[in-house]
Amino acid sequence: MATLVIELPQQQSLAEANLRRWAEVVADPKLARLEERVETDRFGHIIMSPPPSARHGSYQSRICALLDKHMKSGRVVSECPISTADGVKAADVAWASPERLAELEDQQCFPRAPEICVEILSPGNTEEEMRNKTALYFDAGAREVWYCADDGQMKFLQSGKVQPMRASRLCPGFPARVELRASPRGPNRQ
Repeated sequence: MATLVIELPQQQSLAEANLRRWAEVVADPKLARLEERVETDRFGHIIMSPPPSARHGSYQSRICALLDKHMKSGRVVSECPISTADGVKAADVAWASPERLAELEDQQCFPRAPEICVEILSPGNTEEEMRNKTALYFDAGAREVWYCADDGQMKFLQSGKVQPMRASRLCPGFPARVELRASPRGPNRQ
């Protein structure tokens, strides 16, 4: 079977169109009522995904808290909209330095990716999908892309490097495995 290769335009050439389209998406009251996750493709078409599971949300919250604890400046953002060469993609969690936050200004979408973009893997994610999203984040300016597996195991990737790192270079104190806290009531209590 032949491999199909699609060449995407430079991310910077789409940034203005992505930012304009994203502002329209965010302002649409019908879209605001939807529970689905909304992103766009490079043509500005809306892509919707089912809402994530409670476990996914728990990892998202925990990663936000850990990043906030370990990174003394900058800002942690969940469901972070980023302009990429293939439209606006939403990282589950991101960390942006004060410099990247200054680039955001009053826009609804990051024109350049925050330094750290985190994806929490869902059962439906394919390796190809994650490779593509990683490439889009790096192309948009991310310095690291992290994955959180269903068991909390973290995978740290650095821009320009093929092999995963043992730990983040930008946030060296971040754990290799994210542990979800047990409910204070215990598993069998209501």
